[in-house]
Amino acid sequence: MRNTMHESQPSLFPPIIANRHGMLAVDSLHTIYWEEVGNPDGTPVLFLHGGPGAGLSPQHRRFFDPRHYRIILFDQRGAGKSTPLGEWRNNTTQLLMEDIETLRAMFGIKQWLVFGGSWGSTLALAYGQAYPERCLGFILRGIFLCTASEIDWFLHGVEQFYPELYDDFIALIPVAERGDLLQAYVSRMLCDDPARYWPAARAWSRFEGRRVFLRPQSEEPASDTLDLGVGRLESHYMANLGFFEEGQLMRDIKRIAHLPAFIVQGRYDVICPPVSAYRLHQAWPGSRIHMIADAGHGALETGIASALVAATEQFRRLGRFE
Repeated sequence: MRNTMHESQPSLFPPIIANRHGMLAVDSLHTIYWEEVGNPDGTPVLFLHGGPGAGLSPQHRRFFDPRHYRIILFDQRGAGKSTPLGEWRNNTTQLLMEDIETLRAMFGIKQWLVFGGSWGSTLALAYGQAYPERCLGFILRGIFLCTASEIDWFLHGVEQFYPELYDDFIALIPVAERGDLLQAYVSRMLCDDPARYWPAARAWSRFEGRRVFLRPQSEEPASDTLDLGVGRLESHYMANLGFFEEGQLMRDIKRIAHLPAFIVQGRYDVICPPVSAYRLHQAWPGSRIHMIADAGHGALETGIASALVAATEQFRRLGRFE
């Protein structure tokens, strides 16, 4: 699930360019884009974008004090500047975690703070549970645990709040196929016919993008990169339950329960409803949670952005969260 916005927020650090960036072939099919920002000798932090498939924005560099943090960001397989765009083959959570470990070794980092929002929170939890010894702690936003009920909400439950968007979303699918809406979209988006996959990708991306924010935003210019990455990869991952066993991320929280965590959640998030963040906090004794009373899902909504920056600053000062 994406995390974009048009307006720069005064709570963020000033815009900054990458010190280094490049492309890394991770297998015979996928090449991922990476960048390093900030202090090369600073506390390492890994940024995980949403989606899957949404990719990076220059705004994502601005949650961290570049004088203190060594910020590592990358476009996950099939997203943003990574190639091939929208490629779902050889694209699983387990392979994304291998890519993270490849990057960590490439940068010579022993441990890092892990920062992720929406799908990025999912990947952060999965990575942490697989490699707890590599993590200093977590800053997580818009929690998505990739359960069947969350996926059903994303596709169907939200009709209760956005019936007009839901009607637009299902309009592309013949009535006979609407009994399994996810599979209907997957069959279109993961085919090789542009006449079938482009309309589906654009409809999926608009269905999500128009409900990211609590308050209405001006319409984003169309982005083929965003539409194809989000449409194809979100549907691919949802159809496979994120490549998790049902309830896996909550079941295995004990593996990272000793590590500090700060959870930021919009109270009116209709993409990743707050119950997931609340249940995660309950199961994680050392975690802190901040429910933002006047926000939806967007990472750069004012209250959410401010809370995320406050979390990175608190970790900078204390190495933990209070």
